[in-house]
Amino acid sequence: MKFIKAAINISDGLLTVFKHLFRKPVTLEYPEKRRELNNNFRGKLTVDGCIGCGVCKRVCPSGAISYEKNLNGKVLSYTFDLNKCIFCGNCKYYCPCGAISMTKEYELASANKKDLKLKYNIGVPEEENIKENK
Repeated sequence: MKFIKAAINISDGLLTVFKHLFRKPVTLEYPEKRRELNNNFRGKLTVDGCIGCGVCKRVCPSGAISYEKNLNGKVLSYTFDLNKCIFCGNCKYYCPCGAISMTKEYELASANKKDLKLKYNIGVPEEENIKENK
């Protein structure tokens, strides 16, 4: 009796293997091949054209956003703390001037915690912000 059940289970397993043998693979070879991301993907945060209203900071559930202003109220620098960020997209959604955007970049892991703070200096050329965030 046990022998018959074991033979049935083995044949079921082999049947499943043979069914999937000639199908297209489901997984990708990750570093070489990358999956196409849709337009709603929430990746790395960027800021451009911030007016310093503070809406993003108020709606951020994890408190991952901070910025510095000068005496005139103009934003000098803007910081996203990826240690805290949950990539919910509230900051982008509620920003009244559309200054915050989320790119399709998702490889943000780092062994150094300092690298997880993305600091953007407003009014500084984009090349310097890229160097500072790498």
